[in-house]
Amino acid sequence: MSRTTGATLYRSLRSHFVIEPREVNLDDSEGTRLRDAVRRGWVFSAVWLIYLIYPVRAVAGYDGPVAWKVAAALSLIAFAAVFLGGFRDFRGRLHASEEVRVPRQWAVVVSLMLLLVPAAPAAGDSVLTGCVFVAVLAVMTLPRRSALVVLAANFVAVEGLPRIVPSWTPDDSAGFTLGVAAFAAWGISQLVARNIQLNEARRRLSDLAVVEERERVARDVHDILGHSLTVITVKAELAGRLLELDPARAAAEIADVESLSRAALADVRSTVGGLRHLRLETELRGVRSAVEAAGMVVHIEGSAAGVDEDCRELFAWAMREAVTNVVRHSKGTECRIRLEPRRITVTDNGVGPQGKSTGTGLRGLSDRADALGATVRAARGSDGGFVLTVTAP
Repeated sequence: MSRTTGATLYRSLRSHFVIEPREVNLDDSEGTRLRDAVRRGWVFSAVWLIYLIYPVRAVAGYDGPVAWKVAAALSLIAFAAVFLGGFRDFRGRLHASEEVRVPRQWAVVVSLMLLLVPAAPAAGDSVLTGCVFVAVLAVMTLPRRSALVVLAANFVAVEGLPRIVPSWTPDDSAGFTLGVAAFAAWGISQLVARNIQLNEARRRLSDLAVVEERERVARDVHDILGHSLTVITVKAELAGRLLELDPARAAAEIADVESLSRAALADVRSTVGGLRHLRLETELRGVRSAVEAAGMVVHIEGSAAGVDEDCRELFAWAMREAVTNVVRHSKGTECRIRLEPRRITVTDNGVGPQGKSTGTGLRGLSDRADALGATVRAARGSDGGFVLTVTAP
């Protein structure tokens, strides 16, 4: 093996072994992309087998027994086929994020080493070029200790055989070239591992982003529809009771139900699009209508103008959630809302919470409050009923 053959071969193979990170794509084209990647790997591996020209040329010029010449030619053809098949399988599994089968890779490496033996009589010391292929493949595909064993065996071969076989010419740099190529291959294998880890991290981040977006939409839809459908139900029941007693009032309530349903539909659409924002002034008007429709009295202390700007949307969500619970579950007669610059308190005189309050609406409200560093406290009042307090820092 010449001084530069191994290094030149490795530098050429290097571009094939580096696998760039792939974007995660779960559509129908994934299978096609994977097959294309494997197909390209086959072609690239075949291109770099051109460096087997050294032993092939030596076999072509061999003037010994024809049997040795034929055996060498067949072994080199088999060497190329096994090399291509081994890397095709390895690269395909990497692209498919499948586990690399170590026994199969061991079989490939051992087969390559054995296939060099029949070529040795006719190819002479040029057959040692194949040791670089074997060493690089072992370092890339086998566990570290196994790769070191293979590397040591090939090092002994390229350094020892030329000094033992009389017709072979020793090359003092052959072992060094093999070691450098193997070390560089190890570095590239670490790059491949990092690329795979990066690919997995990207996939996990993508999945996490999808989950978070689903949770956001589910939380917002729950908060919006929970309140709107509660008010619609209350007004529809009221309209049913007033239908014979006060038809004009019943018609007004039905008109409100229609208006509320249209508003709820618009809210859902804007929520899914990420454009939903509550206004405290609007919610105050809606709250008064909802509580009065439920036959309760509402007392509001303070105004939206007295609340700090950065707290208004959070307090609007808090008031919407609290009033929804009051109308649904309190069975009380009064609801009080107190607005301060950085605090909102909603109370009622009903039955109060049954056990620990950990509903979906309260969890969603807590998530919104956490984003602003605010705190949410939901508990039974001193004289019964339910108390919800949201305090911004």
